[in-house]
Amino acid sequence: MMKDMGGLMKQAKQMQEQLKKVQKELEKEFVIGSSGSGAVEVTMTGSQKCTDVKLDPDKVKELSSDRLQSLVLQAVNDALERSRKLMAKKMGPISGGLGGLGGLKF
Repeated sequence: MMKDMGGLMKQAKQMQEQLKKVQKELEKEFVIGSSGSGAVEVTMTGSQKCTDVKLDPDKVKELSSDRLQSLVLQAVNDALERSRKLMAKKMGPISGGLGGLGGLKF
């Protein structure tokens, strides 16, 4: 029983190290979400940190503030979704051995 526990602890430590490595990698990878045919672009890291928002002046100059707010929100949500997919792809091999981490989503 004690050998099994030692092996389990070793495996848990390895998984924790792999998780930290992937988290650092995700901080250096970027995704871009957009809306309004490129009127708004949001850049986000794989760890879901927003790093940039770009507005195409030619495409947004005629927009109302409500429409622009809507496009920004859509672009942020698009970037978040792309970031979540990247995170799931990177973390899948790690979390796969834990049965989905008890229902936690990546």
